[in-house]
Amino acid sequence: MKKLLLLLVLLAQYAGFLFAQGQITPQPINVMSYNIRMDNAGDGDNQWKFRKEFAANLVKFHEAVLIGMQEVLHNQLMDMASRLPDYGYIGVGREDGKTKGEYASIFYNKKRFKVIDSGNFWLSEDCDAVGKKGWDAACERVATWGVFEDKSTGKRLFMLNTHLDHMGKVARHEGALLVINKVKELSRNYPVIVTGDFNAVPTDDPIQVLTNSPEGYSLTDTRSVSPLVYGPNWSFHDFGRVKMAERSLIDYIFIKGNIKVMRYGVLTDMLNTLYPSDHCPVLSTLIIQ
Repeated sequence: MKKLLLLLVLLAQYAGFLFAQGQITPQPINVMSYNIRMDNAGDGDNQWKFRKEFAANLVKFHEAVLIGMQEVLHNQLMDMASRLPDYGYIGVGREDGKTKGEYASIFYNKKRFKVIDSGNFWLSEDCDAVGKKGWDAACERVATWGVFEDKSTGKRLFMLNTHLDHMGKVARHEGALLVINKVKELSRNYPVIVTGDFNAVPTDDPIQVLTNSPEGYSLTDTRSVSPLVYGPNWSFHDFGRVKMAERSLIDYIFIKGNIKVMRYGVLTDMLNTLYPSDHCPVLSTLIIQ
């Protein structure tokens, strides 16, 4: 067993060497930000029990290998995990740091990636205070992060996923600023991917904090640099109930570091009249260089 483990380590190191020498071509990775809509009996025909198969199949069809999900209750986490057996996940419930409340979980394809390190923090004045509402926020808000290693190349990346408050003006500003500062602190100079429902359009303060930080550490919206942009300029539609002219883009995939964006899309997939969520998933195809 020890000899096998040693062999695997040596092979990984060799793959990393070949990659550094340009002898292994980096493979594209499909990254998704996916607010799956919490399980709510009040949603009627749009309840989770009707959507869960479709929601999981959407991930499989689009071959997303890293998915930042939002509004994930524990039963939904279990439903997605059972339907995505090739995927692992990290994250905790935002109310108790265990299983209570919504997760901002990250799912990852275990055939492609392994987790090197991971953690969680709360969007509040004390980011280590489990279940604490920050500033003037309406809800507890959590962020989940991980360092992932690509098994095919040995390259590592940092990914963070979160769900920003929808009400508190101070909480929205400070929450975005905390995300920037935590990315800077935790990413170890690895290429960075940040996914999330930020409850903000591109011109709103939270997005400006993330992309135009006065402290000089900013993220880039993959939509803004993609050579191919597919789909509408909105992501939230409330199961089709929001008028087309009033729909907004509030779901994002940001990057920083040596990452090339190949394409970007807002996925308007439907199963007959059924939506997978009240949000459209956002997908970016990236190459970690």
